[in-house]
Formats: sequence, C-alpha cells, structure tokens
Amino acid sequence: MSNVDTAARQRIAAAYDPQLFKSLGTRFAELVGQHLEEVQHSQHPVLNWNEPFKLMAEAQGTYSGSRINVPTPERFGELVRLALSRGHNLHDPRYVGHQVPASVPFAGLFDAIGSVTNQPMAIYEMGPWATAVEQALVRDLLQLVGWTSQVSAGIVTHGASLANLTALLVARNLTLPESWRQGVPRSGPLPALVVQADGHYCLARSAGILGLGTDQVIKAALDDRRRMDPVQLDATLADLRRQGRPVIAVAACACATPIGAFDPLEPIAEVCQRHGVWLHVDAAHGGATLFSEKHRHLVAGIEQADSFTCDAHKMLFVPALCAFLFYKNKQQSFAAFEQHAPYLFDPTAPELAEFDSGLRTVECTKRAATFGLWGVWAMCGSQLFADLVDVTFDLTQQFHGLLTDAPDFEPLHQPECNILVFRHIPPELRDAPPRVLGDFQLRLRRKVIESGVSYLVPTAFNGVPALRVTLINPLTTVGHLQDLMVTLRSEGRQLLL
Repeated sequence: MSNVDTAARQRIAAAYDPQLFKSLGTRFAELVGQHLEEVQHSQHPVLNWNEPFKLMAEAQGTYSGSRINVPTPERFGELVRLALSRGHNLHDPRYVGHQVPASVPFAGLFDAIGSVTNQPMAIYEMGPWATAVEQALVRDLLQLVGWTSQVSAGIVTHGASLANLTALLVARNLTLPESWRQGVPRSGPLPALVVQADGHYCLARSAGILGLGTDQVIKAALDDRRRMDPVQLDATLADLRRQGRPVIAVAACACATPIGAFDPLEPIAEVCQRHGVWLHVDAAHGGATLFSEKHRHLVAGIEQADSFTCDAHKMLFVPALCAFLFYKNKQQSFAAFEQHAPYLFDPTAPELAEFDSGLRTVECTKRAATFGLWGVWAMCGSQLFADLVDVTFDLTQQFHGLLTDAPDFEPLHQPECNILVFRHIPPELRDAPPRVLGDFQLRLRRKVIESGVSYLVPTAFNGVPALRVTLINPLTTVGHLQDLMVTLRSEGRQLLL
C-alpha cells in the first residue's frame, strides 16, 4: 500500500471514529443545551442580524485553504458556537415571526438518528424503520380525520409545497388521463385550477409546473372574513362548465397564509361533489387542529376532501421538514407518477408497493422525516399537540384584546388561529394617507428586527403594508406581547423624530 493510501485511510478513519463521535455528541449536548437555556431567557438577540455577504465570507473562512484538519472536540466546539451565534433564535419567546415553530428541542435528537445513520427512503428495504414509523403515523393521523388505512392513504414529503404539487398532479392526471404521457392539451378549452384567492403561492407555482400555466389559475372569491365563498364558488364552477373547461381541482385553505382564515369546508365540499371536481385542502398550518377538541371545528368537513396537506413542522412543533399528504382514496395516491425503475422497485414483492414511498413522491431519496414527530408522540402522547395548538391560539386572542384596547394599535381582523395582522398608528399618523401609514409599518418592522429585541414579519392588508405575527413559540406569554407593543412604540417614536 502506498504512503498516499495510508495517509488517506488514516484521515478517513479519524472522521469515522466512533469514540470521536461520542465525545462530539457530549460537547454538542452541552453547547446546544446551554444555548437553549440562554435563548429561552432572552439573553441573546432574537435575530442575529448580519449582511449576507459578511456571513458568507465568515463561513468560507472556516474551511477555505489547503490545510488538512484533524477533527477534535475543541474545533467542533468552535464551529458549533459560531453557528449558534449567527443563527435565528426561534426558541426566544420574543420570536413571533413566520409560521416556523420553536420546535420541541428533543425532537431534533430523534431526527439525528436518521441523519447520523443515513436512512434515506424510496424503497422499504433501504429505510425499513423510517418507513414503518412514517406509515404508523399516517394511520393514526387518518383516524383523526375519520378515515381508515384500508381505504385511505398518506405520504410524507419535504414540505407542503411538494405535497400540494403532488396532490394536484394526481388531480390533473385523473382529470386529464393522457396528460402524463402526452402533456396537457393546448387546443380547445383550457383546463383551470380554482384556488383560494389568499392561497399560498405554491398553488399557483404548481399550475406552472404541471403545464397548466399560471394564467389558468382562477382565484375563488372570498367573503368578508377572507374565506372562500361557497356560493360564488358554485357560480364559478358552473361558468367554467358552460365554457367547457375541465377543472383540475379546487384548492381550499385551512388556514390561508395572510390572516389565517379557515375556509368553510363542508359547504365547499358539497359544491365540489355536485360539480364532480377534486377538492384539495392546503391545511399545512391548520391541520393540527384535528388534535384539539377546542379548535377542531375549524376544519370540519376536511374528511370530505379528496386530499389535504398538513405540516408537522408547523403546528405540531417538530423540526423542518415533515409534511404529510393524505388521500381519501388510497388507489388514487398511485396516480401521481408512471415510472419504470427496475433497479429500485422489486416486481417479486408487489405487496411492498404501499411501503415504497418513491412510487408516490417527487423525491426518490427522501430523508427520514418523521423521526422527530414519532419521538415526541411516543414520549409525551398526543395531548401535547392539542396543548400546543390551544395555548398559542388562545394567546393570540389575548393579544387581539391588548391591541383593541390600545388607542395607537389597530388589529385588522378577528384571529381564527395564531396569526394576527395589525398596525401601529401613533397619534401623529392617525390621519396619514395609506401610503405613508404603510411605509411607516415597513420601516418600523425593519428597525425592530435589526435591533434583535423581537422578530415579526411584514404583510399587506387591503393593499396597504401592515405588521403580522404568528404566535408559534409556546413559551411566549402576554408579558412578552406587552413588551413587543412597548418596543414598537419606542422604535416608532425614533422614526418620527
């Protein structure tokens, strides 16, 4: 063996050394545990704001150069501390930003099992435990809906954008049976996709990917609570039928991203059934209400949908990515793809088709995405998921009350979940035109997030910029929200000087 081979194998052996892993794991637990304790007590900025090119240069500096590094616990500690000090601290109770939760911390340790042992999924035999866990969870979640695994089915994807795309691909293939092989017809009446007007942009993006074209997305009319209006939906579908246009699907929301509106699914399902149209529900955020006795009425009728999505990495509070896609009819779940891959799928074991996830997902290689959810459910029970929904939804109602009682704040809707849109309106801006008032909200938000004192996001309401919070850290309290209002007032005064 040459000296080069010997040196190479020594470096490889050092990287794979189980004893090194054990020492790094111990150091990891110490560092991240201490970090979580400090973050939960707000001892760091919520967002460690830096310009992107500065962070890119810093990241490159950690590995660039020709040196050969020997992995050590000391070096590992330096890198972990650097990563923690430059990231976004979602576990700080002052985080009230995007629909990304302060996940249950130990869920990440279960996720690490799949990462460390590398359990990719496409076929059952490559990830048997990962597949078993995924399908066990699917079966229990189906029961929450009132469906059974004998008739219905579910898969897990890398996010709801992929889940929504896959469901709409099934709907397209069933509505236009030749489209998989021949493409979408471009002559005659063009197929349409009817989407909740406030639906996530991934729904329109799906229309482009599926060959329908974004111009064929029909926005369903909303009522005064920004929910899909079933009466106007009925008229829209009737009009499309008169035009001879095939309707791929109706995509409803539970809940829609802008203000968290839940569509009335029962009458929408009745309309879709009458017109013979596939009903898909994007319940990426709101599907978790199925666990809550107090709030599950918000998704009443979801059992009548043909398909729906639910992100566990939102309101089930596990790390991203872990998104479920459910089908009422199990056989229809296989309509997404027609593929022939003899190196993957074993024709001698057709009974495993239900467990070969690659047959029904865009992904071939797919991470073991459900280990975190499985671990939390197995250790804490399903009541924790109900608690997380109830606490954050109820806290949002309390925040709405605080804003309503404050003369310099304006809540813009009655929240149905843990999403709330509002504006801060100091006395000096009470009579300001919409352009000035909206610009103030955007500049105010930028000052707040760069200060690191809190984190919230911008949006628009009736075309005018506003502030938006998602109370998705269960450690947030009314006191933190009162402090947020104080911060907005303070930073607002500085802007008006």
